[in-house]
Amino acid sequence: MSISKRKSDHIRICLEKKVETNKTGFDNINFKDIDLVHRALPEVNLKDIGTGCVFLGKKLNAPIIISAMTGGTDEAEKINKNIAEAAQSFGIAMGVGSQRAAIENPDLEKTYKVRSVAPDIFLVANLGIIQFNEGYSINEAKKAIEMIDADALALHLNPLQEVCQPEGDTNWGNCLKKIKELCTKLDKPIIVKETGAGISREVAVELKNTGISALDISGSGGTSWSLVENYRNDNGMETFNNWGIPTAVSLIEVVNSVKIPVIASGGIRNGIDIAKALCLGADIVGMALPFLKPATKSGKEVKKLLKKLTIELKTTMFLVGAKNIDELRKKPVVITGKTKEWLESRGVDIKKFSARK
Repeated sequence: MSISKRKSDHIRICLEKKVETNKTGFDNINFKDIDLVHRALPEVNLKDIGTGCVFLGKKLNAPIIISAMTGGTDEAEKINKNIAEAAQSFGIAMGVGSQRAAIENPDLEKTYKVRSVAPDIFLVANLGIIQFNEGYSINEAKKAIEMIDADALALHLNPLQEVCQPEGDTNWGNCLKKIKELCTKLDKPIIVKETGAGISREVAVELKNTGISALDISGSGGTSWSLVENYRNDNGMETFNNWGIPTAVSLIEVVNSVKIPVIASGGIRNGIDIAKALCLGADIVGMALPFLKPATKSGKEVKKLLKKLTIELKTTMFLVGAKNIDELRKKPVVITGKTKEWLESRGVDIKKFSARK
């Protein structure tokens, strides 16, 4: 099966099927373990609240990146440009889907290019690290960046997805070495991102030591690529649909283990989730699936969702008494349930979150 056909299948399945596992720890019916503390006296004027921040040297109007979704198909060109138009309007970041399709077929480059509608956004190129075990080199990394005039390169980790694909790549030896080589040779920041199964503290430390610039934890709780691939192939791998580290757990493990910019993604679905992730230590927050359907329609629809999210975020900040993102990061967080049990069993100190004033 061609890469383009696979990309089209992914878009169709994510639009039509239930592909989320709902176990982030943030705000799910059966797994809500993270709460913020309401402040009855906010001591802040709502209209004075600001959501601006800086990520990898780039000023953003809100701590949001519309995470990598697609590319390499005709419908992807429209989706990416609609997302980019909205990202430009709101002053936030954006990532494109894996550019392997265009590396192997330059006719598909146009499906990733968005600078014509988004000249100023923080834009992230994207390749799978596994491809560097299959012949890719610094040349392909540079090509991905140059193709879309990107500000950074994301190297995605998707072992769960690959092992669930009949055509998947499963030779994952020496990936750390490959990442380190790219960090020494590339003059752009490298972000390593999971794709829905989370990053543990052990892997975070290993990745930090390669010289990367940031981590995107992409925890379990959002789109399950095991589930998506099972819809594609009826591959008998449904046992792994809920595999992974929940987003809240992964985020806390990582920020307690390494000092490096962190993107929290994986099932983040509203402004309260965004605020919770920031309180737990994320620098910015990534979302993908909620933007897919609006992006198939228009940039205007993507903007409507972004407006809703930013209003929700500001409202949450008001209700905890934070007039900016730095103040929000210092607000107390209550951690209970499975998330607390998981972290305690791993020896992670969570008392500092609730001890804040």
